[in-house]
Amino acid sequence: MAALLLACLVSPVGAEEGEEKPCQPVEAKKVKVEGYINREFTPETRRIVKEFLEIGHAESRVRPFPLGKTSKVVAVGRCVPAYIARHVLNTSLKYTEGIESLVNQAFLHSHWIGIGVTIFDEPSQQTVTKEQVEQLLDPKLSDEEFHALYRKFSVQDDTVTFMGLKKPNVKKVD
Repeated sequence: MAALLLACLVSPVGAEEGEEKPCQPVEAKKVKVEGYINREFTPETRRIVKEFLEIGHAESRVRPFPLGKTSKVVAVGRCVPAYIARHVLNTSLKYTEGIESLVNQAFLHSHWIGIGVTIFDEPSQQTVTKEQVEQLLDPKLSDEEFHALYRKFSVQDDTVTFMGLKKPNVKKVD
């Protein structure tokens, strides 16, 4: 009886394993842009935050990185429209160290973008080339095409280096 009660509490009615909720439109749920810009841009922070938000349907928690240069990690949630993602990525390229790694969407809130973020460890990310970043920035991509490409580029490696040894990536999302 206790196991049945626990199963009911853990699994909401109607929810199947791996089922994703449909995306809410950005008019109902704004995209949150968080992360860091390079410290050298501290005097311009207010103007830069406004630049991130000029696309609309977004809110920002962008601030100067306290130690100088930002990390080169970017994260884009699965429900962020492509036009907002491209705007934020293009703007971040001007005020951060660039984009060299993408975080797998399985670790992200659906309506969230992180720029220069340091909260994700290496097993949850994948390195990308400048050419791959350029492909993501293509204005011709629809939302579905953008996210399919993002998911393709952010598939994590099967193994990670740990203390000089190759070990299975326990954070690998299939």
